[in-house]
Amino acid sequence: MIAQARRTYFLPLMGGLLALAWFTLWIWEQSPYGRYLEHDQWTQTGLAASLCRFLPAGPVVLPALLYVLGWLLMSAAMMLPTTFPLLGIFARLTAGRSDRGSLMTLVILAYLLVWALFGLVVHGLDLALHTAVAAIPWLTFNGWIVGVAVLGIAGVFQFSALKYHCLDKCRTPLSFVIEHWRGRGTRRQALLLGIHHGIFCVGCCWAIMLLMFVVGTGSVGWMLALGAVMAAEKNAPWGRRLSAPLGVGLLLWSGAILAANLWSA
Repeated sequence: MIAQARRTYFLPLMGGLLALAWFTLWIWEQSPYGRYLEHDQWTQTGLAASLCRFLPAGPVVLPALLYVLGWLLMSAAMMLPTTFPLLGIFARLTAGRSDRGSLMTLVILAYLLVWALFGLVVHGLDLALHTAVAAIPWLTFNGWIVGVAVLGIAGVFQFSALKYHCLDKCRTPLSFVIEHWRGRGTRRQALLLGIHHGIFCVGCCWAIMLLMFVVGTGSVGWMLALGAVMAAEKNAPWGRRLSAPLGVGLLLWSGAILAANLWSA
């Protein structure tokens, strides 16, 4: 009875956390600091520029830290709903334990840590891309080619064996938890459960997350749309069949942008 009562708190608690993440992103987007979500040239002016000059390695460290903060909020808002089935199963398995709250926290933090590390990698690639664009005049005037490339890569990935391998892991949360949870060395296993699930989740969804760089990393509307697509892929009974049509749509989108720009050239 007590375990059942404890389980009833899971959905309201997770729902509240997600609502807080989405609300924070929305407020951030609407505020004068909304440009911080875009991680573009905002560190060159104002308070951020002053901090960059004051802090050791500030021009590198401060943008990376603030970018990762925004990325973590995006990841929590967009990706945690896709992992609800696994978290729900874990909550039921640990409902009778006195340390259930700390174990659930470890799973979620480890899961988000993987997405944060992925965000750092993406941040580095984005900086390299901006450097290349600044150094190559042709790219400066033809930035659309980057969008074409990202959309094309994301579309092709939807048909890859890696995509379906990771997606199948994410779509079988009970098997995944049984494989990684033994109930011994609980804190370590909770961390590893979150890390392993995060790795497969990144493997499944990294290409779709990169689309945020095409549609705008600060767009809450696009976050909702892409988050819904990933949640459907991973959790809906028909979700696996969504991957191929999504890939076709992304390739057509990429081709349309390419054709439009070549036509107007």
